[in-house]
Amino acid sequence: MGLNDISSSERIHIGFFGLRNAGKSSLVNAVTGQELALVSEIKGTTTDPVKKAMELLPLGPVVIIDTPGIDDEGTLGGLRAQKARQTLNYTDIAILTVDASKGLQNADRELITLFEDKKIPYLIAYNKTDLLEDSFPDASENTIYVSAKTKQNIHELKERTAHLVRREGSGKRIVADLINSHDTVVLVVPIDSAAPKGRLILPQQQTIRDILEAGAVAVVSRDTELPQTLSSLKENPKLVITDSQAFGEVSRNTPAEIPLTSFSILFARYKGSLATVVKGAAQLKRLQDGDTVLISEGCTHHRQCGDIGTVKLPAWIKDYTHKELRFAFTSGTEFPEDLSGYALIIHCGGCMLNEREMQYRLRHAQDCGVPITNYGIAIAQMHGILKRSLEPFPEILKILEGDA
Repeated sequence: MGLNDISSSERIHIGFFGLRNAGKSSLVNAVTGQELALVSEIKGTTTDPVKKAMELLPLGPVVIIDTPGIDDEGTLGGLRAQKARQTLNYTDIAILTVDASKGLQNADRELITLFEDKKIPYLIAYNKTDLLEDSFPDASENTIYVSAKTKQNIHELKERTAHLVRREGSGKRIVADLINSHDTVVLVVPIDSAAPKGRLILPQQQTIRDILEAGAVAVVSRDTELPQTLSSLKENPKLVITDSQAFGEVSRNTPAEIPLTSFSILFARYKGSLATVVKGAAQLKRLQDGDTVLISEGCTHHRQCGDIGTVKLPAWIKDYTHKELRFAFTSGTEFPEDLSGYALIIHCGGCMLNEREMQYRLRHAQDCGVPITNYGIAIAQMHGILKRSLEPFPEILKILEGDA
């Protein structure tokens, strides 16, 4: 898989923050070697976060984010500044751009506090050193003096940014640690009106890749052909993985001795949220008339007839709870700050969100006291097969049995 094929969710997200006219956009262009950001002497030229997936040596595949100035003015400016702060939720490394001729301002110091509160590694890049008449101080552990105009210390900035990357999660696998070389894994992929034309969705692609890298065999089948697929195999597969919306049918057609789980469950484990969303599923049994359920997707796509998030899930939940419920929906980078009006959050598998963003949403829900689960866990719970779908993960199964 080439660097250009790596999902944005798997890339290091580097955010450039600072006041208007500190030279953030110029610095982004200098670091990337591209005219990625619009540059102007007019304050507030950057009106929304600008994101670009690219390869940046020596880091490798990254997403560069140029944010609006945090001191933007007026009602619209305040919304832009809020957008910049929200970007922190999915930022792995922060570069605070400061006008070297003016030094740190109060708004800069507030940002540094946010970086530290959110445990985001950061560098302070004092830009526009070419305008300084006097010599500038030596760089400290988290500061560097640069010039986007003359390219002074731009290479050093990239090198130091690379050293901030945390590599501890690089050994995580989606499914490879559950299987052995030469095992067969059956992946169930429904092809219906909501499926993308001509391609598999990202979780399916990534799971197939992980199976192949483990030296195992991936067999892909539609839900409608699953019985024939299983009967054609000489031996039972090591595991069956299904799309969540077909959970009920796939469970009925998969013999009890064959382990079964879903893409959504695997990705919850991969992003470190499986224990939390398993606990959150218990809230489905406690919903009352008048409660509001938030259904949140990490990606944006055209809604179609039979869409799982807006059509199928609400119908299943109403049928399961027999309650008069309200539903709210968000997608993409939208995730409410105020969660007080929700009794439960049901999130997608988060394949399009990086781990930091997914962890932020989980922590924010927990801090607000709102249970959160995901599509696969919720659907398994409502179909009475959650215990079975968690059997490949005995440590998580203990949590489920403890909440029973």
